[in-house]
Amino acid sequence: MAADLGEQVRTHGLRGVTKPLRSIASQARPSRDERSSRVWLDLGDFGDLIDFDDAGTFQDHGLGLLRTILKQAGVSTDLASTRTVRTWEGVRRQLRGYDMLIMNVRSYTYSQAVRAAGIFKELNPNGRVVTGGMHAAVSPDEMIATEVFDHVCTGPGEKLIVDLVTRPETFPRVFEGKGASSMAEWPNIDRTLWPRPASLRLKYKAQWPLEPGLGWGPRPVATVLTSRVCPWQCSFCNESSYIPNMGRRPVEQVIDELNALDDEYGVASVVIHDSMFFQHPSWLKKWLELYPKRANQTWPYWAAGRADTVCEWPELFERIVRETNWRTVSIGFESGSDPVLRMLNKQVTEAENAFTIDLINRIGDEQERAGEEPVKLWSNVMLAIPGERPIDAIKTVRMVKTMKRGTPSIAFYAPYPGSALGHQLIAENKNLIQGDHERNPHDEKVAGVDYDFYRDLLQGRHDAWIARGLSAEDRNRPIRLNWGGTLADLVQKA
Repeated sequence: MAADLGEQVRTHGLRGVTKPLRSIASQARPSRDERSSRVWLDLGDFGDLIDFDDAGTFQDHGLGLLRTILKQAGVSTDLASTRTVRTWEGVRRQLRGYDMLIMNVRSYTYSQAVRAAGIFKELNPNGRVVTGGMHAAVSPDEMIATEVFDHVCTGPGEKLIVDLVTRPETFPRVFEGKGASSMAEWPNIDRTLWPRPASLRLKYKAQWPLEPGLGWGPRPVATVLTSRVCPWQCSFCNESSYIPNMGRRPVEQVIDELNALDDEYGVASVVIHDSMFFQHPSWLKKWLELYPKRANQTWPYWAAGRADTVCEWPELFERIVRETNWRTVSIGFESGSDPVLRMLNKQVTEAENAFTIDLINRIGDEQERAGEEPVKLWSNVMLAIPGERPIDAIKTVRMVKTMKRGTPSIAFYAPYPGSALGHQLIAENKNLIQGDHERNPHDEKVAGVDYDFYRDLLQGRHDAWIARGLSAEDRNRPIRLNWGGTLADLVQKA
């Protein structure tokens, strides 16, 4: 914690110390709210809000939004979390004595939700379990077959959550959700409704209700959404099958929320959690105009784009990177091979991927020469994709090695329900993770894939083959993963 304190003093001066200390003090104060008859269970890996510094510390905006709507309607819910305990016994202690359990279920938390619901029913035999979320929409059959789920909402819930929680008996067991037509209708999330960190060290790092982040920028981090849906339909992704397209949040509203959070808690950097930030050029131009002028300060931020939109609007992209402090650009490159990109329906070519990497490298070089902090590239990459040939995988690793300031997040392909390719593999009985969708990024997931080749690739046994297609500079550039490890370390995690 002393190192974190020093970082805050260097970054923010005295303000960097007083606000987090006030945050810790506020968390120590006992709540005066009366106990509710309803409990919302936040799902995630055990211990993520105790001592881990990974993506598991990010808060659930769906939970925050819906609990905010409930609070504004005068409907109380208590909050429990799997992330604030280390065992199922810790979860059990949080669920006793309630009439209703509410859960936002994603595919990778489905198995947790099933077990939690079973525990809840054991403790509260007459209790009701209400579920919704991504997995309820993309895999309704699996949810419906889960007897401990009393209600399954498929789709967004902001327009019906109040009625559902207060009058659940008026809803059928399975029903379609109802969302807002535009994010402009959403209230600002009351972040004090998110789970609190469960250790003194993380309480300081997070400066709750802000978040610790992943090191993309200084702490504390304010996470926001400006858009809800990625309109592309990649065959490996299930998002477009879940939420209908909706209007983007106004630029002014986003900036005003950040200013309010800064006034209250002291924002140091921002994460824009959109699946696709760099879209809608008219919105982006307004962001370019207003963010440097209207925000309390031009906080560095992380946000996502696509290689094809960068290629379509390269001048706009470069201006936004330079003038709005877009410090970490996240791109889902996925593959460095055209045949695989076509199979994934990425609607992107390997040439467009290369152009985007070269552009970000050039901008970073120029910023460094000017004495500025250079833009960094966070890249999502997949290996072990069904139908991928060894040369395709080699080209993907070559692509990663051309990133001068790149941080790749590499995982073996997983056939998630709700995606076109996932449905195909599930129908062909090739899915090895059916019923267990946990995000273990390097486990074997698809029957018929030569995982021995990929383990050899990660352990460096094909480095000479990779090097044949690279410049001397790129050949000698080490690959460091998002958590600091090397490619060989991925084999140990498998």
